Amino acid sequence: MKIFAPEIIKKKRGGCALTAEEIRGLVAGYVDGSIPDYQMSALLMAIFFQGMNGAETAALTEAMLRSGEVLDFSSLGKIAVDKHSTGGVGDKTSLIIAPIVAAAGVPVPMISGRGLGHTGGTLDKLESIPGFRVDIGLEGLRQQMGTLGFAMVGQSAEICPADKKMYALRDVTATVESIPLICASIMSKKLAEGIGGLVLDVKYGSGAFMKTLETAEDLADKLMEIGHRHGKKVVALLTRMDQPLGHFVGNALEVGECIAIMKGESFLGRNTFADCRELSLQLAGEMIWLGGASVDPQSGIAMARKILESGQAWTQFERMCEAQGGRILALPQAENRIDIVSDREGYVSAFDTEGVGLAALIIGAGRAKSSDTIDPTAGVEVHVKLGDRISKGDRIYTLYAGAPSGVSRFKEAEVRLLSATTISLQKPDVPALMTKRKVA
Repeated sequence: MKIFAPEIIKKKRGGCALTAEEIRGLVAGYVDGSIPDYQMSALLMAIFFQGMNGAETAALTEAMLRSGEVLDFSSLGKIAVDKHSTGGVGDKTSLIIAPIVAAAGVPVPMISGRGLGHTGGTLDKLESIPGFRVDIGLEGLRQQMGTLGFAMVGQSAEICPADKKMYALRDVTATVESIPLICASIMSKKLAEGIGGLVLDVKYGSGAFMKTLETAEDLADKLMEIGHRHGKKVVALLTRMDQPLGHFVGNALEVGECIAIMKGESFLGRNTFADCRELSLQLAGEMIWLGGASVDPQSGIAMARKILESGQAWTQFERMCEAQGGRILALPQAENRIDIVSDREGYVSAFDTEGVGLAALIIGAGRAKSSDTIDPTAGVEVHVKLGDRISKGDRIYTLYAGAPSGVSRFKEAEVRLLSATTISLQKPDVPALMTKRKVA
């Protein structure tokens, strides 16, 4: 079928559904260069405003999936699984989950992304480890899956090239927050990994892309529907992002926090990381169950806890770092820091969590645009959690930065952090981190 892009763009702009053949032709044409950026931009904007039905979203996912190579790990004789988070502030669980699940004997071919805006990216965290290579190639990925049972890598040119091109275009055309485009982007990459099971951590709240439980549940349902159409077992956990996860926001800082959790040690004087630790165990337990290594999710969680507490997860993480060139003992630390203290007493009753993430971005921990350079040592330590009682003069944040450009913006970040923190006289009710669990 010959594709005439303007007619298809006009059709979608008018609110009509596209056929699978039309979608395949558009995606293939964009990958081979016969459809230019300006026409794909127009289509993305039409989709942003008009949406897509379930069949269209499935067809778009399939077209993006088939634009490159689809991996197959069936030769390992086990069900490969992965996890995807829809993004948040201080969301670092992948670094803990993957080695736990691999230690349970379940293969984890984790292909991750970079951070953009107020949310962090797993690849940026890993690359804060000196020498760590996220670009080991498909052959390197296959070899490491055979020897270690897991790898944490970036998207290669062979995996979903359509998604790589389209995501870059979505970033610069303000069409990122479209649920059909989000679904197709996430699921095409995950399905290309050759997994049999997927755990979704769908976040909502002030630090998430989805601000309400209703929109998060809608996204979870659509992601699960795509997985189900492709014969995959999918579990979705709906979790709150109304405060930063854990106590550190920023790449090397988050790696340090994860190492402390895996080794059972302190990090920068802090000994407890309860919310990050427990969510990691919950997600890992679900993955262990989907991979067939436990009889039910609760048994999977118990197995995950045992693996973490025994030190096996840390051993696996060390092996992965060695295999991918990382010098974990050389984790960089910021040369500059300042404390931010409270000017009043009371209870921490709310965070503008996105504001906390943007404060970290301001001092160099993230990217406002994809070409920005990250300072791996920059970030924010969050000393308080919702419901904590604080006095005037107590530390609520510490800012870290190595680059002079970040240090010069400490005051700007401080103003943003103070405005992002609500302190009240009445102690708030603090709801559970996990709201719902869904299975497909």
